[in-house]
Parts: sequence; structure tokens; C-alpha cells
Amino acid sequence: MRRLVPPLALSLVLLGLVVGPAGASGTSSSTTSTTAPPSTTTTAKPVYVDPLTGLPDPHRLTLHRSALTIKIDNTPEAMPQYGVQDADVVYEEIVEGGITRLAAIFDSHLPTVVGPVRSVRRTDREIVFPIGGIFAFSGGAEYALRSIATAPVKLYDESNSGAAMFRDPSRAVPHNLFANAELLMRKDGVPRPTRPLFTYLAPGQFAHGPKVHAFTVGFAAGYAVTYTWNPATRRWDRSLFGAPEKSANGVQLAPKNVIVMSVDYVGGVGVIDSYAQLVGSGPAEVFTGGVVQHGHWSRSNLYHRTVFTNDQGKVIKLAPGQTWVELLSNTEGVTIVPR
Repeated sequence: MRRLVPPLALSLVLLGLVVGPAGASGTSSSTTSTTAPPSTTTTAKPVYVDPLTGLPDPHRLTLHRSALTIKIDNTPEAMPQYGVQDADVVYEEIVEGGITRLAAIFDSHLPTVVGPVRSVRRTDREIVFPIGGIFAFSGGAEYALRSIATAPVKLYDESNSGAAMFRDPSRAVPHNLFANAELLMRKDGVPRPTRPLFTYLAPGQFAHGPKVHAFTVGFAAGYAVTYTWNPATRRWDRSLFGAPEKSANGVQLAPKNVIVMSVDYVGGVGVIDSYAQLVGSGPAEVFTGGVVQHGHWSRSNLYHRTVFTNDQGKVIKLAPGQTWVELLSNTEGVTIVPR
């Protein structure tokens, strides 16, 4: 038998459904609301990152600068060098006779003494094309000057740099020319911020691969360089000419990353007018975080950066910090000591 609800009772039931359940006395005025107060969210302001190191640049200094590349002597007569430890990226290239020379790129730090500054080579055009900016050097042969003149850089040498380059009378010529990176940067005019050259690990990420104690980049003519993993600093301590390499102010040269590119030197290794072919592809070893990742380098044209991938085709990520790129001839090799 269906039970009919009186109209008044039905009204009370409906009212209870709308207002909500009452207490034991049948009233709801004394109940506590369970509605949560509106939440507020704070969005963290993104930190600007230096494009050439992957390190935070909270004052956005590199956003208002161009890249500054300085050619640096790497012979025994040039030691100790100034300012190399402050470079964001350093390329080590083979020149005539099989000796090596450095192309150091500055952006996040501008040391007031860099050098000794030496002459341009044809390989330098291949290096600076993706980043542009300023290129400082001591002069060069006609073929090398013609080559660098085609790159998108402003050229400065001793003839047009004013106080930004100076001679140290205590050193012998030609190993006594030095540059002031801060003054050179002021000559740039409208800055052209550079683009990243590498891809970096995010915080909390680590590189994976075989553990390495040390490795030697087999430049011939007595210029082989050894890097030893330092677990305390998580850097690769650099040794040259059989001894740890330190700057003029006693700082151990020790990059976070070392990339060894196997490249073809067009015209021959150590031959005058030869150069490293940096457009194309080839084998590469990337040393970061105490491990090595074997892979490949590739670059489609002069304007594009070089991309480094592992054997699975994934882009290799570096630890934020200074990176050295070793332009090793494909006729030479790397010796790795595991740990």
C-alpha cells in the first residue's frame, strides 16, 4: 500500500534537501560550514639562463651582450695563460705543424686580461658562424683574413682595438699581446645575444654511461691533453705538457664538459691553409658527470649549431658550466681509462 506524504511534511523534506541536514534539534543555523576558502597560487618567476653555459643568469647580463671570441696561444712559451678559466666555451683546434690553439668564447664573464692573443686560422670561421658577435685576434695570413671576413662577426686586432689590447713587456714577442674582454665588449654597439650551442641537463638529472677516471685527447706533435675526473668538484682537471694546467692566477683549468669531435682537416693535418670541416657529421665522445657517452655530431650548414646525439639517436645533454670542444683529427684517437 502506497504511503502518502502530507503536503506540509513534503515541503519540510524538500526544504531539508535544499538547506542541508539539520542537527538533532532539526535546525541548521548552528552548523559549521565546510567550504574551503579560495586558494591562492604563486607562480615562480622563471630564471634567465646563460645560453652558453646553461647556468642561471638572474641579472640577465648575457641578454645584453654579444658573444666574444678571442684566439689564444697554446704553446709552452704562452704559459701560463690568462682568462681561459672564465670562458663559457673553449674550442681547441689544430694549426700548422700540428700544434694546437684555442678559440675561447666569453659571455657570462669578462676578464680584464685574456691571452696571449694570437692569429686567426680558417677553422675559426667555422666555429664563430652560429654565434656571431666579436672576434679578437692578433692578425693572420691573407688566406685566413679573407676567410674570417666572411663570418658574421666584428673584427678587432691590435690596429683597431685601442686600449682593449696591450703588450706585456715582461714577455717575449709574439707571446705578449693581451686583451681586455670588458673593453672589447663595449665596442660592440647594439648587442646581438647569442643562441645556445648545447642542450643541458635539468636540475636533478644526471648523465649515464661508462664511468671514466681519465682520458687523453691524442693531438700529435706533443700537444696531447689529458683530463682527469675530480669527484670533489665534479669537473675534468686538464693536464698539458705532462703537468696540471693552471691559469696565471693559479686556477686549475677544469671544465664541466669535454666534447671530442672527430673531424676531417681539409688540406691535411697541420698543413698551412688547412681547416677543420665542421659542417657534416662524424663520431663524437661527450664526457660529462664522470661518464662518457659515445655518439655522433652533425651540422647541416654554417649558420646552424652542431647537434650531439648518442647511439640511440637522442640528444646528449651536458652539465651546466664550462665546455671544451676538442677538434681532433679523424686520423687521431682518444684513450680512455675507466674507473
